[in-house]
Amino acid sequence: MYSESKEKVKRLIQKGVTIPNPENVLIGDEVKPDRIAGDGVVIYPGCKIFGEKTLIMPGAKLGYEGLVTVEDCQIGPDVELKGGFFRRSVFLEKANMGYGARVRDGCILEEEANGAHTSGLKQTILFPFVTLGSLINFCDCLMAGGTNRKNHSEVGSSYVHFNYTPNQDKATPSLIGDVPRGVMLNQPPIFLGGQGGLVGPLRVEYGTVIAAGVVHRKDALEGEKLLLGHGTIDRESNYYPGVYWYIKNPVVNNINYIANLVALRQWYVGVRSRFMRGDSMGEMLYKGVLDKLDMALDERIRRFKALSQKMPGSAEKYRRVMKGQASEELLRQKQELFDRWQEVEAVFADSREDPGNPSLREPFLEHVGKHINKGSGYVAVIQGLDRQWSARGTGWLQGIVNTINNRVLEIMPSYRPKGS
Repeated sequence: MYSESKEKVKRLIQKGVTIPNPENVLIGDEVKPDRIAGDGVVIYPGCKIFGEKTLIMPGAKLGYEGLVTVEDCQIGPDVELKGGFFRRSVFLEKANMGYGARVRDGCILEEEANGAHTSGLKQTILFPFVTLGSLINFCDCLMAGGTNRKNHSEVGSSYVHFNYTPNQDKATPSLIGDVPRGVMLNQPPIFLGGQGGLVGPLRVEYGTVIAAGVVHRKDALEGEKLLLGHGTIDRESNYYPGVYWYIKNPVVNNINYIANLVALRQWYVGVRSRFMRGDSMGEMLYKGVLDKLDMALDERIRRFKALSQKMPGSAEKYRRVMKGQASEELLRQKQELFDRWQEVEAVFADSREDPGNPSLREPFLEHVGKHINKGSGYVAVIQGLDRQWSARGTGWLQGIVNTINNRVLEIMPSYRPKGS
């Protein structure tokens, strides 16, 4: 399987890759050397590189703090993966992860997003500058907020995003910030204090601070609030597997999360692509991000569908437990989710390639294009937008989100807000 490893290591050294101890580096036969840049790339001893889709761009450094395994990742310029396991994820310019990281399928770390030692991610999207502490499990979520390396959203050490329920489902993605405003890099940061957690699926507004040690269990939508917890839960009750005592908020949050992923995909297609497709490696990095966004959408829809298929059994168990006192509203919501799932799934499929309102999109893209022509990079261009143009871009993306939410809630009216 690794018959060509030594020869590939030799070729990489010849093209300028720094490999201090060639005998202790393993490169899979399927890895394509032309997808590994020579300029400034350092591969330290103990690194293993696999996958025909693996891309390593100039300035990237692998394994400075410990052993690194990379499989089918796209690693952008000046990225540092200091130690750990990295699979089917993408890292944009100057992103970095510390020793013992475990970053698995479907992750996107944008510019200068970073994590300290022993952080576990899967299906995680971090916007520029978002910072993770140590000993973190932060899967199935998107986090935005902050404006630069000194003013960034942060997750304190020993934090957990709880993403698996006692009913054995993972329809639990949490949206910490959002896409339409978050991509503009002008929102207040969010702070999640150490030794705490979020019980997904939740939404957290910009400017929110959740105190250390708090396990937060409900949406935090007001913003600019310090949340000190809900008090100690000190009671016990009977447990009925599969009943689902409430379903509305998780369903609405899943719809909204998928809608935000669609908006982010259109942001990459319309805006990000203009910064990433100037050369062959940039093109490969761009394709890698789109692949991860499609993976994220597929994962969320698959998990959502699995939840919908449990609803008939859940409704039956609920009726038995309640003995004639069952909530008709809850039963209607469960039945509607199951009965209308195929229509809901069709909305998600139809929306994936929808670029949004052209009267909002095209002027914004034209304005961004003028700044690109001046030679500025992505972060500088977006940070340089005035409030008016940022608001226009947000309006374009929020329109995509709103359209998807509204279309799905028209199909499942029992999930609409009361009075709407």
